Amino acid sequence: MIPLDATLSDGIDQLVGVFRDPRILLGIPLALLGAVFMSFGAQYQHRGVQKVERLSGGKTTGGLSRSQLTSLLTRPSWVAGTVMLGLAIVCQLAALSVAPLILVQPLGAIALVITTVLNARVSRHKPTRQSLIAIALCVGGILVFVTIAAFFATEQVITERELLIILGILAVVVIVFGVFWILVRRRAQALFYIMAAGVIYGFVATLAKVVISRAQAGNFEWLTLLCLVALLAAVAVGAYFVQTAYSVGPPDLVIAGLTVIDPIVAVLIGLLVLGEASTAPAWALIGFVLAGAIATWGVIQLTKHHPQITADGKPKKPRVH
Repeated sequence: MIPLDATLSDGIDQLVGVFRDPRILLGIPLALLGAVFMSFGAQYQHRGVQKVERLSGGKTTGGLSRSQLTSLLTRPSWVAGTVMLGLAIVCQLAALSVAPLILVQPLGAIALVITTVLNARVSRHKPTRQSLIAIALCVGGILVFVTIAAFFATEQVITERELLIILGILAVVVIVFGVFWILVRRRAQALFYIMAAGVIYGFVATLAKVVISRAQAGNFEWLTLLCLVALLAAVAVGAYFVQTAYSVGPPDLVIAGLTVIDPIVAVLIGLLVLGEASTAPAWALIGFVLAGAIATWGVIQLTKHHPQITADGKPKKPRVH
């Protein structure tokens, strides 16, 4: 029979996250501050996109046009939202510089709660019971994920092989979504653009973590530069999908997708490629899977029961102020 004190000792030794590096905890308030900026930025960008679409008199069925994208630069609300999202990115990068990817990235789910409240006040669409349950599933699943990650997430040295794997997968993902967009853009709904943006931004977070880690280690060479170029390209592609999602769906639905799909993709990369949970026991890995599944199911349910979405999946006409 194994002594109780030995069992407790083994259990404590496994909790390597915040116990080995207390700096990890600094990433939590930075990530939460970024979530606040993300919420307000999403609301203002959504308002700007809806205004441009209304003034142009064009219905967005195949994505925002070039003229509509240019017009966004003249909308004060969209510019203000972009500045706020820029601040959100700064906070996220600061958090990634001191904490593992699988801990920082999921905390953006808090933005969903804030955005839901803001959008309800602006659009005057009271959240339904089903949509509130869906939001609870999103946030609850992500918070469980973060709790597990806080105890088992560890920083790992990123090798060139791992970087090439990430870049290769990103290239395939962008090509697949690009081809799919060409084929279905005339009838694509909000969920497609949200999923595309969420998946791509998951790689953005990963590449940002990679570039920060290698820069901190003084290892800024051709491969790091390639990661930076890929990062900027992914940001541009993801941003287009996000702005189009704002034109066909409410902002809290867009944020729901981004704050769930984005971290799940980033965490999968952290787990499977970067080995950030290499010390986690089997029960923790099972917890990751279950929590991620719950959060994803919440997003799917929110697309079905959001008060601004009709029964056929198309957004109701927004109230632009």
